[in-house]
Amino acid sequence: MTFKPSTLRRLLLAAGLLATGHAQAQTLSAVTPPSSRPSSLGWQACQALKTDMAQLTCFQQWADSQLPANTPLASTTTVPANPATGQPATQILLLPSLNTEAPDGKPIGCRNIQYSELSRFWELQRGTDCDTFSLRGYRPVSLAFVMSGGVTPPPVAGDTVPPAYRHAETKIQLSVRTKLAKGLFKNGDVDEDDQDSLWFGYTQQSYWQLFSPALSRPFRATDHEPELIYIYPHQIALPGGWNYRLSGLGLVHQSNGQSDPLSRSWNRSYLMGAAEKVLSPESSLRLQGRLWDRLRESPGDDNNPGIENYIGRAELTGTWQINKANTVAVTLRHSLRSEARGSTRIDWLMAPSSSPAYTGLRYHVQLFSGYGDSLLDYNKRRNVLSLGLSLVEW
Repeated sequence: MTFKPSTLRRLLLAAGLLATGHAQAQTLSAVTPPSSRPSSLGWQACQALKTDMAQLTCFQQWADSQLPANTPLASTTTVPANPATGQPATQILLLPSLNTEAPDGKPIGCRNIQYSELSRFWELQRGTDCDTFSLRGYRPVSLAFVMSGGVTPPPVAGDTVPPAYRHAETKIQLSVRTKLAKGLFKNGDVDEDDQDSLWFGYTQQSYWQLFSPALSRPFRATDHEPELIYIYPHQIALPGGWNYRLSGLGLVHQSNGQSDPLSRSWNRSYLMGAAEKVLSPESSLRLQGRLWDRLRESPGDDNNPGIENYIGRAELTGTWQINKANTVAVTLRHSLRSEARGSTRIDWLMAPSSSPAYTGLRYHVQLFSGYGDSLLDYNKRRNVLSLGLSLVEW
C-alpha cells in the first residue's frame, strides 16, 4: 500500500499526538466540533478535517475508541517548570514495560534453570514441559577424530578379502528424541508437580575412513539405534543429599542396517533409574543405571551370538557437572557373569572459552576401553581415543 505525502504527514502527526498522553488529548478535544469526531466513521473521517489541530484530536479520539474498556493508557509524568525560564511543565510519556517472556508469561520450561538438570532433560515436572513432538537433543551430536588400537573390517560376502583399513578414522554421531505423550498416569496443576512421559529416541553412529583415499574413503561401520522410552518421575529423598528422580522402561533395537549375511542386530528391553545431587546452581552430580535383557531369537536368526556376554547386561553412568563450562562422565558396562566383560568410557566435555557454557557446543574428549564400541566390534576388545566437537543441550 502507498500513501500520498499528505496522508503520510497526517499519520505522523497522529502518532505524535498519541505520544503526548491522554491528558493532553482531553484538552484538545474541546476545540473539535462534535461533527468532526470519528465515533463510528473510523479514522478515514479524520482526513477530511481542514486544520491540523482538529485532525490530531480526531485521530486521538478514534485511537481511544479502539481500546478495550479496561485497557490502561500509557502513563505520563510531569517535569516541573524551570524556575529560571518560567517555562510550563512538560508531560513525558512513560511507555509500558515489554514482556520478553513466552506468551503465557512463563519461561520456556526445558530451559528454565530453576529446575535441576535431570528435571529439565526428561521434563519431569510441569514447569519443565516443552510439549510433545518437538526435537530435542539426546546423546551428544559429535564429529571426532578417532585413533584406535585395532580396526575391524566390515563383513564381506563370499571369499572376498576385506580391505586394509587405517587405525585413524572419523566418528560421526547423530542423536535426537521427541516426546510422544505426557501426563499419562501422573500430572498436576502447578509447575512443581511431576508428570510422566513417553519418548522416542534415535541414535546413529558411523565410523568413516576419511584418511583412506586409496579405498575411496568408505564408511567402515554405521549403527542405527531407535528406542522407545517411558519415564515415570519421583522425588524421593536419599541419604547424603541425593534425590531419586525417575524410573523408566525402554525397548531398543540396534542394527547396522544390512541384510543377511552382513547383518548385525539385536533387540533388548531395559529398566532404568536416575538420581541427582545438586551442589550449587551451576554444579551437580548425577547417577543413572540401566539393566537390560536381550529379546530371544532363534539360532538361525541370531546375527550376534552371545553379544550380551561382551557388551554387557548392565550400565552405570556417573556425571559430574563441575560448572557451566565443564562436565565429566564415566560409563561402566558389565556382563554380570563370572567371565567379566564389558567396557569403560570416560567423557570430558568443555565449552569453548569464546562461548563458555551458554551454547550447546563443547570440545569433547572420549576414552573407550572394552567391548561394544560398535556392533562390528562387539566381540573384540578395543581401546579408542576420540577428540572432537559435540553439540549438547539443544
